[in-house]
Amino acid sequence: MKGSPLVSVIIPTKNSSKTLSQCLDSIKNQNYENIEIIVVDNYSTDNTLEVAKPYTNTIYTFSPERSSQINYGVKKSSGKYIYRVDSDFVLEPQTISEAVNSAESNNYAAIIIHNTSDPTVSFWAKVRKFERDMYDSDNLNIAVRFIRKDAFLSVGGFDVRLVYGEDYDLHNRIIEKYEIGKINAKEVHLGEYKSIKEIAKVNYYYGKSAALFLKKNRSRGLQQISPIRKVYLRHYKEFLGHPYLAAGFIVYQVVRYTSGFFGLLANKIRC
Repeated sequence: MKGSPLVSVIIPTKNSSKTLSQCLDSIKNQNYENIEIIVVDNYSTDNTLEVAKPYTNTIYTFSPERSSQINYGVKKSSGKYIYRVDSDFVLEPQTISEAVNSAESNNYAAIIIHNTSDPTVSFWAKVRKFERDMYDSDNLNIAVRFIRKDAFLSVGGFDVRLVYGEDYDLHNRIIEKYEIGKINAKEVHLGEYKSIKEIAKVNYYYGKSAALFLKKNRSRGLQQISPIRKVYLRHYKEFLGHPYLAAGFIVYQVVRYTSGFFGLLANKIRC
């Protein structure tokens, strides 16, 4: 690896105290040392800031959504690379070193890091892991999070108007201009759904900004949010081998897309 470039890990937070310490521990325990941690908090009302302070002195407050928070963190960063890590993710110890090595060795502008779900959270977390792990072999339903700062800035960063699909939208703009790579190390998502009600509530909220995402990304965006995906067909043996999870997957998708549709419809009516 050519030197040890600084990596700015940017963590958007909002009432994140339940998972933030695990996230920050996983960053501190990386086998790569040249890291700065930047926390950008959205006016938390819990003890998120108290949790963050032992890990970093670089803490800012910014709103209204995580896209704005990350863009602000990038402006304040000093690294050659920026790595967006949500506050309910934990990283394998070699994640950043693998990403830097791949980017530096191959002149990649961004790196795909597969994220999976913590199956111990709930049944729905098991269903999400079942789904997400299929995407490890997919080139469509993915989004780069580790990005060279100059590349991030050249495409305009995150679109702050988007609440849903902001990561796909950035990814799509990155791959139009730059070569990207992928590593084996993974992220694990802790903040998984615990109930049908939660699935419905979150996806109704996301649905309200889906129209703008589709307007911007058109054909590729439609494929990225479609409930019918080629990757499912490639993994048909997993569905046959895990009927309990397959049934949960169907329920999850029905609730997810129905709620998203009603969110989209509600936004259209208001407009």
